[in-house]
Amino acid sequence: MPVAPVTTPAPVSRAASARADFGASLVVFLVAVPLSLGIALAAGAPLGAGIISAVVGGIVVGLLGGAPLQVSGPTAGLTVIVAGLVQNYGWRVTCLVTVGAGLLQILLGVAKVARATLALSPAVVHGVVAGIGVVIALAQLHVVLGGAPQRSAWENLRELPRQIAGLHTSAVAVGVITLALLLGWPLLGRLPGRGAALHRVPAPLVAVSLATACAGVLHLDVARVDLSSVVFTTPVLPPSNVWGAILVGVVSVALVSGMESLLSAAAVDRLHDGPRAALDRELIGQGVGNVVSGAIGGYPVTGVAIRSVTNVRAGAATRAATILHGVWVMVFVALCGALVERIPLAVLAALVMAVGLQMVSLAHIRHVHRHREFPAYAATIAGVILAGVLQGVLLGVVVAVCTALYRLSRSTVRVYPGDGVLHVEVHGSLTFLSVPRLSRVLAKLPPGEHVVVDMTVDYLDQAAFETVHSWRAGYLASGGRVDIEEIHDGCYERAAGGTPGPRRSRLTPSPRWFAPWWHWQRACPREDGTASQALVAGAREFRQRTAPLVQPFLERLALEGQKPAQLFITCADSRIVPNLITASGPGDLFTVRNVGNLVPPGDTARVDPGTGDASVGAAIEYAVSVLGVRSITVCGHSGCGAMKALLDKVGTEPDAGSGPGATPHLDRWLRHGDASLARFTADPAPTVTGHAVPPVEQLCLTNVVQQLHNLLDHTVVAQAVAAGRLRLFGLYFDLASAQMYLYDAVRGDFGPVDAERAESGALPQVVPPSAEDHTFPALNPG
Repeated sequence: MPVAPVTTPAPVSRAASARADFGASLVVFLVAVPLSLGIALAAGAPLGAGIISAVVGGIVVGLLGGAPLQVSGPTAGLTVIVAGLVQNYGWRVTCLVTVGAGLLQILLGVAKVARATLALSPAVVHGVVAGIGVVIALAQLHVVLGGAPQRSAWENLRELPRQIAGLHTSAVAVGVITLALLLGWPLLGRLPGRGAALHRVPAPLVAVSLATACAGVLHLDVARVDLSSVVFTTPVLPPSNVWGAILVGVVSVALVSGMESLLSAAAVDRLHDGPRAALDRELIGQGVGNVVSGAIGGYPVTGVAIRSVTNVRAGAATRAATILHGVWVMVFVALCGALVERIPLAVLAALVMAVGLQMVSLAHIRHVHRHREFPAYAATIAGVILAGVLQGVLLGVVVAVCTALYRLSRSTVRVYPGDGVLHVEVHGSLTFLSVPRLSRVLAKLPPGEHVVVDMTVDYLDQAAFETVHSWRAGYLASGGRVDIEEIHDGCYERAAGGTPGPRRSRLTPSPRWFAPWWHWQRACPREDGTASQALVAGAREFRQRTAPLVQPFLERLALEGQKPAQLFITCADSRIVPNLITASGPGDLFTVRNVGNLVPPGDTARVDPGTGDASVGAAIEYAVSVLGVRSITVCGHSGCGAMKALLDKVGTEPDAGSGPGATPHLDRWLRHGDASLARFTADPAPTVTGHAVPPVEQLCLTNVVQQLHNLLDHTVVAQAVAAGRLRLFGLYFDLASAQMYLYDAVRGDFGPVDAERAESGALPQVVPPSAEDHTFPALNPG
């Protein structure tokens, strides 16, 4: 799937940026006030603590934080932790916990460990959020019904039937109105005209305003907001016997708050193309905000995803939007406190209850299920609901780690017959966890057979080795035959020889796909060790492992026929594997191989009847006229025996031990290289960028260029090139370094393969040779 590039935003004037920030700050302010009150209510904290947290989060963290467009304040994610602290130790001790959490966050930010927190499994993070959401929804449901929440999720669930039986009608009415507006308001965006315009007004503002208005018009008897608690509160020390629990609370608030802030900052970065968040600075800013908020009686501060997303979508351009939103919250509460105090508590409870339900995201559930991480997700939710946030995180991490270890140590064991041989294929890591299954499969093999165990493993521990080794000894003793073929690494061979293996080797592509026979067949004894046996072993390997992978492509090519885009002319040298060095597959290359990658001129029979050869010309004509290839490549290579023979003027390679005349066909064929030798003698040889090459390699390079000239002597090639239907390329493969170099007709040298060199190195335009003129036309890079 293509990834859309991140573009650099166009410069924005200060006036336009200020207007955008001003408008965004008002939108976020309208969302922040009801949510701040509702979250404080849900945690059992003074309602003013939520307002203080929103102001500090906006102004202090907005100034110091590293995520310019993130909005901080009270968040539902800490509700469960804060509620437990308030119930057990009181609000002023909870403020001390907030200060301690802030100091810990500052230390973590200074230590630059912020990015490491993002390594936590997303399944655990989503599970924590969902578990907290369930706890919040259960607790606030009691408030919506006119009652009070219990101390735990289990107690809230157990007391729910009794609460329903004694519900408070007025509280339920305003709560239902709030929930209906929260759920229904976003649907207006689907309507044309004014519906879409109204949808831009934040749903929480609409729900709280209209539900409060209904309660006032109908004169409903419901509990309402009391802002008398909006006063600065100083922390106090706890009793000496609870310091351990307080430290746990500090760590819990610091980690959950920091993790949520950093994940929110990373998510906000995906929504805009402005400056990226500096996560360590953001963690320090959150820490300073918590120190200030706790010191003056505020709720813990956290980067809030809902408000941050609202900020970005409202058009915020700089951190000024976040700072202004904090200012507006402070001014509004100071000047319009009486208006805020008309909001029913059931309305705020319904608002927070909706937030809690939204925290259980179906998208997150689908995500973790798709990545097979649901066990960690479910364990985290269960831990948060039944034991607490920190315990849920620990449980989720344990399950995630155990799942990862299981997958890392998991192996597959398959048995399949073939030509009187039973093949046992083992793939993965063989550890003690794999022993039961491996033993069960091996025990079911019939006795007295020839068994080949194909091991593609990256790790073999003692338990697994002893299982395989003892089974092998027993099977051999019963009259069977066992061959151990290690495809990836020699783990078993080393262990059997008493040599300790590496801790873990990296599973790379099987060497049997690209290594010579002598490399991978040395561990597979053959009856006579002949070349024919090597070929049979290679064919068997293809049938067993490669054929199933390549068969779909070959089946399609068999039905549709070949349509190669490339005619590839290279040497018959056994060290050159065209599909390997071009990373191509079946149907990509129409290949011609001969000694010296030579291209006889277009009418060699008339030029020199003694060297006439029609096979290369026939392949060229078929490729261009019938298959319609779009390019022809001549690929030479280092250490070419044909070029050595040309230099030495001997019909065989120097070390072959044969004198002149012993190879008449080869002598006659190599006359096609005389033009390359003449060019090499007359003109400076092409060079390889950044490399000095010896004379024989210079001739190899010159030969590639000469064969491009020879190609243009074929009328069918010259006409296709002149018409723009065909392009010619020259390649040189250095065996020792396994590097390919591309000829550049403009520079006249060979250099690394890249798009720019390929464009300038192509030969798109020539003058076709006439029937009377059989000289080689000059290359025109056009």
